[in-house]
Amino acid sequence: MPLPLLAAALVAATPANSEPLYLGADLSFTNEMEDCGARFTDHGKPSDPFKVMKAHGGNIMRVRLWNNPDWTHYSAYDDVLKTITRAHAAGLKVLLDFHYSDDWADGEKQLAPAAWAKLSTPEQVAALHDFTRQTLDRLHAAGQWPEFVQVGNETNLEMLGPKTGKIDWVRNAALINAGVSAVREASKAHQAPVQVMLHIAQPENILPWFDDATAAGVLDYDIIGISYYSKWSKLDLDGLAKVITAARQRYGAQVWVVETAYAFTNEAMDNTTNLLGSDSALPAYPVSKKGQQRYLEDLTKTVVASGGSGVVYWAPDWVSTACKTRWGTGSSWENAGLFDVRRHEALPAWDFMAKDYGRPR
Repeated sequence: MPLPLLAAALVAATPANSEPLYLGADLSFTNEMEDCGARFTDHGKPSDPFKVMKAHGGNIMRVRLWNNPDWTHYSAYDDVLKTITRAHAAGLKVLLDFHYSDDWADGEKQLAPAAWAKLSTPEQVAALHDFTRQTLDRLHAAGQWPEFVQVGNETNLEMLGPKTGKIDWVRNAALINAGVSAVREASKAHQAPVQVMLHIAQPENILPWFDDATAAGVLDYDIIGISYYSKWSKLDLDGLAKVITAARQRYGAQVWVVETAYAFTNEAMDNTTNLLGSDSALPAYPVSKKGQQRYLEDLTKTVVASGGSGVVYWAPDWVSTACKTRWGTGSSWENAGLFDVRRHEALPAWDFMAKDYGRPR
């Protein structure tokens, strides 16, 4: 039996409701925000987002890794090690997100790190493999092994490729498989279990991309990660549910919504334009603290009912501070985080992680 069909058969034989449910958030900004003067509180008492998430029922923390950013020291190895250490100390499992870039890699760009930009494809394949393996070896030596690894971030386009919609799948598969192989090799060498995720932005892109990936020989992964933002997706929650169900049945992998967010206010505390607000809200969920919480609870119910196994909130910690970014002073996400814009007090929406969704945790 071909591997994808065998995997799908095995998943069909394992009820989704017996698999662990992972609920959490991406806390890649926390170190930077604290350095910028942010002080987070929970029930009026000083706290840090890692402990806040654990206290509210979370069990997974995601963190991004850039290769060699020359414009910031955040999200480079030392900062990521600090973040992973904090997460493990708080009792959270870790999803390490390799961007394979010196800057943001996302659904609109997958730019090669400067050190790899002029390499041939075989050389890039080797470089990507070695960077992945060496990073994991270093983390293991530091006692901070990640339980999950994401090979690429929102890889809708060709990895390490130009800004084009056309993918050379021979090249793309070689790069993806090199990253996965490095993760499997490190796991075996250190006898440390790990699960591999491949990640695509917006659910309407999942089935076409994974059909192409399967045909190209990208077969070895455990989890399909989906970014779902109502502003940038054509699908509502019912549409998302259909994609999760189809992906689980077709590819034999777990499915997570590994990025999502929802605005709780239209208020702004700085001069950086907020990306989310009433113009991108779903009709059933007003832009309010209660609306944000209900959105996350209903989204999680949708994911679970469709056979999915995880929901991860993106950038709950990207609050407004006096620090400057390339977009302005402050944050473009302050009204879509999980802390109030004025006092950085933990919002009720954190509690979506504590609800009983009928799955083991």
